[in-house]
Amino acid sequence: MRQPLLELVDLNVAFDTERGRLRPVRDVCFSIFPGQTVALVGESGCGKSVTALSILRLIPQPPGRILSGKILLQGRDLLTCTENQMRSVRGKEIAMIFQEPMTSLNPVFTIGDQIMEAILLHQRVTHRQAKEIAEQSLRDVGIADPARRLSEYPHQMSGGMRQRAMIAMALSCSPQLLIADEPTTALDVTIQAQILELLRKLQRDTGMAILLITHDLGVVAENADTVGVMYASRIVEYATVEDLFDHPQHPYTEGLFRSVPRLGQLSERLATIPGTVPNPARFPSGCKFHPRCHRMQADRTCANTEPLPREVRPSHWAACHHIDTFAASPVTRPTLDHRREVVPLTDPALHPQQRASARD
Repeated sequence: MRQPLLELVDLNVAFDTERGRLRPVRDVCFSIFPGQTVALVGESGCGKSVTALSILRLIPQPPGRILSGKILLQGRDLLTCTENQMRSVRGKEIAMIFQEPMTSLNPVFTIGDQIMEAILLHQRVTHRQAKEIAEQSLRDVGIADPARRLSEYPHQMSGGMRQRAMIAMALSCSPQLLIADEPTTALDVTIQAQILELLRKLQRDTGMAILLITHDLGVVAENADTVGVMYASRIVEYATVEDLFDHPQHPYTEGLFRSVPRLGQLSERLATIPGTVPNPARFPSGCKFHPRCHRMQADRTCANTEPLPREVRPSHWAACHHIDTFAASPVTRPTLDHRREVVPLTDPALHPQQRASARD
């Protein structure tokens, strides 16, 4: 069986604040294989971006810190690497497109300077060669007259061009994994389609893996192979994209799909999920979704016990007390490769949420 390019095992992240310790990421497990696109979806504040930043160890310390877990890049635990070793990983092996290019690009340096900085850091090339690589990177992402654009500053470019420049910077060193955190935020739909098609083309050409973070289920349907649905710092459902869209199992996932407007569907109001994402400082007991859930039962099981993720269909995991197939399903770790083969957790006692239940 193929080995994953990146594997997150029981990742836990905390922030120490005046109100106490917040845990925006709890016991997160998933894998990404070469050539695969894994999407993380969920409401703002559920832990998607913190998970992505943790992979590159960009969590500000203090107040944040990674409490426990493993981040394995081809078997090497990035949490054991020194800061100098991480500098060789960032940009070269794992690159990231941040949410807002205007705030991510340095306004006092030209686009060329910022792209060439990464190239000179990770590749043994001369300044002239680095400039040629940077120019070709801009050409690859569809920017016209790249030689002139290298000398321009971020404010001289449109939002779409800045986003393309960010992609060029991320891909200039041919990373094995690209983390795309809301890569089309604030772009119009035409530019969004162009950016996503560009990422698909580059993935086909280079074979890189992509971790795609987005709110847009349409983007997920078009681009993802597998999907992790996050809620209140945990992955509550994980499946292939086809199975998730055809057979959503978790009530939160069902609510997300109900809230998507559809052509030809007449309604006075758009469907919504009642309530709000809970504050990480005051997570409810039991299932974190139970205050908003239509499946909530009078027996208080949901309010008292947090459900374990279970395989409810082949290659499909969900964490809910009220799915009948749970009773006959073994506990497994949500790990899929790009061929969508299941990699089960052979020892259920090792599951992170079982350990958490034992601690509680």
